[in-house]
Amino acid sequence: MRTGRLIGAGRTADVYEAGAGWVLRRDREGVGDAVAEGAVMEHVRAHGYPVPRVRPSAPEAEAPEADPRWDPRWDPRRDLLMERLSGPTMLRACLDGALTPRDAGDMLARLLRLLHEVPAHRSTDPGVRVLHLDLHPDNVILTADGPRVIDWSNAEEGDPALDWATSAVILAQVAAVGGPMAEPAAVMLAALLASPSALTPDGLAEALRRRAANPTMSPREVAVLPSAGELVRSHLG
Repeated sequence: MRTGRLIGAGRTADVYEAGAGWVLRRDREGVGDAVAEGAVMEHVRAHGYPVPRVRPSAPEAEAPEADPRWDPRWDPRRDLLMERLSGPTMLRACLDGALTPRDAGDMLARLLRLLHEVPAHRSTDPGVRVLHLDLHPDNVILTADGPRVIDWSNAEEGDPALDWATSAVILAQVAAVGGPMAEPAAVMLAALLASPSALTPDGLAEALRRRAANPTMSPREVAVLPSAGELVRSHLG
């Protein structure tokens, strides 16, 4: 079979149907590493973290037309074949009123804490953990079996403080930009940081630096970073 219809699009990638129960995530920019991303996803899933399954290499006996990777555009460096999830994103659930912003913030905090219980994939340093570095409401799918975290293209290993700070800054940017999601984002941020977290001033400074250098940020999103930083600092206590 060939890659099917487009069913989703983000800032840097598109998602296509890829046969029963699977989707193909294709990096438009060609700067990602789908092999490394899939390896991280399988590592955290092996430790019980809720992520989509990644499809391994097709069995030799499987006919080429039965595998979407026989799409002539298939490139293992930018194409990731993974389990198709059923359910709304956390963001959509909030917009539809099915989930409160406070509950969304609590859920993000639980997902960060759970992730940072997973040992590093490569490092032997006990203080180093797997970091998602883009955990926000549009990267959580609410399935019938619970939340699943998607889009691991930014994943690294390091200090959990950076992961907490990145999620906090993303929410604070939305709050600082204004518009209909500003107030819900502020509530999510407060809930995210209401219970003990690994957020630190150094982690926040690094998250702000990285967001400012991120080429996918709009000029407006970059402009509000100082305000976003102050909003996050107000929760540091």
